Amino acid sequence: MKLWDKGYDIDSWIESFTVGNDRELDMQIARYDVEGSMAHIRMLESIGLLTKDELDVLLSALAEIAREIEAGTFVIEEGVEDVHSQVEQLLTQRLGDVGKKIHSGRSRNDQVLVDLKLFYRAQLREMAVDVRNLFDRLLSLSEEYADVLLPGYTHMQVAMPSSFGLWFGAYAETLADDMRLLVAAHDIANQNPLGSAAGYGSSFPLNRTMTTRLLHFQDLHYNVVAAQMSRGKTELALSYAIGALASTLGKMAMDVCLFNSQNFGFIRFPDAYTTGSSIMPHKKNPDVWEIMRGQCNRLLATSNEVSLLTSNLPHGYHRDLQLLKDITFPALSRLRECLRMADFMLQHIIVNRNILDDPRYDYLFTVEDVNRLVLSGVPFREAYKQVGHEVQEGTYKPHRDIHHTHEGSLGNLCTEQIRHKMDSVMQNLEGGSE
Repeated sequence: MKLWDKGYDIDSWIESFTVGNDRELDMQIARYDVEGSMAHIRMLESIGLLTKDELDVLLSALAEIAREIEAGTFVIEEGVEDVHSQVEQLLTQRLGDVGKKIHSGRSRNDQVLVDLKLFYRAQLREMAVDVRNLFDRLLSLSEEYADVLLPGYTHMQVAMPSSFGLWFGAYAETLADDMRLLVAAHDIANQNPLGSAAGYGSSFPLNRTMTTRLLHFQDLHYNVVAAQMSRGKTELALSYAIGALASTLGKMAMDVCLFNSQNFGFIRFPDAYTTGSSIMPHKKNPDVWEIMRGQCNRLLATSNEVSLLTSNLPHGYHRDLQLLKDITFPALSRLRECLRMADFMLQHIIVNRNILDDPRYDYLFTVEDVNRLVLSGVPFREAYKQVGHEVQEGTYKPHRDIHHTHEGSLGNLCTEQIRHKMDSVMQNLEGGSE
């Protein structure tokens, strides 16, 4: 069955090429297709295109299909083009002619758009929970290891004292910034395109405000052409959020791989969370973090793929847009798995508390000693030269006491302020159910 069927057959190769793997991907939006259809027919009844009795039987049948989707028994049958066709075919099979009325006043264009908006909105809200869980884990670790010192590096050279409190907290705060992009993508997704039809509206007296309310959208895509143009724009905003989170997570994974190596020895994980070598019996590899790093690098290409797919398209619908699902659906799944895995692994991290006992890290304290001299009245440039001379002559002996008090430094991690940042961003996702 095809919603555009006009009574003639299409070449099987043409059909296979144009449908692609849409049937498989559409299973992920099936529940939202039903949800959108329920709102649509309630609106149709309100403007007189369905009777109350017809509405009741359609709602009952759609509710049954929704239960089948949740139970995992719903399938898109062979020969049925997509989820929209499958739902309408089931309604027609079970209810007869009344099932054929469900598509009045809409196009497959706005039907898939509303499905995607609902899907992306839900995915972003669920991803926000994953991000928040990882954020909370990192802040908790920041507080737990606030006083455990860690070498800080610039140019991959030993630079200044850092701490695990700073390291964990840095990634937590960066996630709070990333969450702003996630919220922005959510706000773009949280607008109702239903009723824009093929992109130019309908001669039916549709009540688009009603479906906006029924589907709990924050707002309406008012201009019907703009509603259609949001396909691609929504995915681009989504891809930027994915990229920001992937960049943060990938950088952390790289740090973990370095810090876990024998040359650093800053952290380790229980044997059960590492893998081995087929030839070297001593190996305990951080494969989880390496795979995570690789997956995050792949995810950085998401925005480029979306942009390249849509950049030369004029306004209106084009079949190219179908391929956006091939890009965004796997990316969302991949990122959410990485976020959850990072949280799981960090539950089991083992921190080396005595890193700076090694004399190789003595030079970490040169800046501290320069500052100590300055505070005693020595001009900065003279203090710098004095400590630099000691380093060159091999006579430098560090004073290992550290006095950092300003906001965000070793002695003042500002974890509560960072938590407040995340809380305030998260509030933008609250206050509306699906």
